Amino acid sequence: MPKGRLARRHSTAVVLFHHAVAERLGLGPTDHKCLDLLRERGPMAGSDLGAITGLTSGAITGVVARLEQAGYVRREPDPHDGRKQILHLALELAHIQDVIGPLRKDVAALLENFDTHQLTAIAEFLARTTDLIYRHAALLRAETNSDVGRTRATKRTPSSRPPSAGSKMRVKR
Repeated sequence: MPKGRLARRHSTAVVLFHHAVAERLGLGPTDHKCLDLLRERGPMAGSDLGAITGLTSGAITGVVARLEQAGYVRREPDPHDGRKQILHLALELAHIQDVIGPLRKDVAALLENFDTHQLTAIAEFLARTTDLIYRHAALLRAETNSDVGRTRATKRTPSSRPPSAGSKMRVKR
């Protein structure tokens, strides 16, 4: 299988797994991944969560309200800025661990088949690709935001731009 296809297949499997986890937890996929970011990075303001995800302040407000209502997060006043609230995990995440535990167990068993050098290479690959993916997500968001500004100015949607000179797109006449 070509490497690009394998990476795409892996990425799709991960996304679909996390959708299934979100469903099991009674969350939407975006809410689940925002909860994951709080688990990974620790307490933060909603605006910080929005900056990381690219979600609007209105979308983040909805995510936080749903996570709070489900009992996963709590808000506390920011001790340095009374206008902000800091999001904290509200409970032990044992339920989440119960949901993802079987996969973790299977992955741990799989990793036993690799020697120390192979595990080091796998860890380095995962760390580097994670950094690349975050960087490219930020670049795509920046380009999209730039396109949105141009679209408003020209009243065009990005998909209604004329094809470039080298494009093979056919235009109906």
